[in-house]
Amino acid sequence: MNESAAVRFDRLADQPLQPVTPTREGVGGFFRTANDIWKHRQLLGLLVRRDVKARYKDSVLGLLWTLINPLVQLGVYFLVMGQILGAARGIPDFAVYIFSGLTIYGLFSETLSGATGSIVANSGLVKKVYVPREVFPLAATGSALFTFGVQVLVLLVASFTLGKAPLSWNLLYFFPSVALILVWALAFGLLLSALNVYLRDVQYLTQVLLMLALWASPIVYAWTMVSDLIARAHLPAWVLEVYTASPLTLAVLGFHKAFWGGGTPADFPPDLLLRMSIAFVIGLVLLIACQRAFARLQGNFAQEL
Repeated sequence: MNESAAVRFDRLADQPLQPVTPTREGVGGFFRTANDIWKHRQLLGLLVRRDVKARYKDSVLGLLWTLINPLVQLGVYFLVMGQILGAARGIPDFAVYIFSGLTIYGLFSETLSGATGSIVANSGLVKKVYVPREVFPLAATGSALFTFGVQVLVLLVASFTLGKAPLSWNLLYFFPSVALILVWALAFGLLLSALNVYLRDVQYLTQVLLMLALWASPIVYAWTMVSDLIARAHLPAWVLEVYTASPLTLAVLGFHKAFWGGGTPADFPPDLLLRMSIAFVIGLVLLIACQRAFARLQGNFAQEL
């Protein structure tokens, strides 16, 4: 009896370890992971609702703060920056201009920062339950979309009351702008969320980079100001092209095109929609690459957490 057990143990020791989950290498692994996430869509919805409710837990006004915050921001931009400080002299309908840019930037910022810390914030679930780890950055994205939706409603009202009503086909630029932000923010969010498990400084570095991204995009200044500055400095034309090719810059310009009625064709680069389409395709490729990197790094999440 003892000898037979010893033989069995020796035989098992000689067997190579086999993974219990299917192999998900290459591009095919990306689509298999997407299918796995779809199967867990109810859990994803619960995580989004949990994040939204937890943000305003124990507050008296609760979700009303998602409406109050953008209204206060809009009032500050219109009264203080636009009228008192005179920032509106160079840009017509300045309040709508800056608020539209900050609205789409806010989606990028909240998605990226939320996704970066999502794995660490959900360490309890990661260590105890098997779910596709990508659902946590996706839940942060869903929470950011909720806040973004409320801000867009405020922006629409402001466009009709404080500026020229956006009643042209340019309003459709809303959709490629949002798609562009989501694909790039989610791509970087997946990669940074995995790196943040191994090096917690990543979440603080992300905040610094987001602050730089705010001022590196035409939100509080016009794209034409950058164009004129580059021309006066006699810099090569490709410098402006590199600046304009930033997906955040393109998304901000798209939102200006959609909601800012004070702009003219000269305020935007030529072939804006084509530029956005190219950036979106590049973002999809980057999303697949970042998800593949995430899949390789997630094996030791439980041990690191």
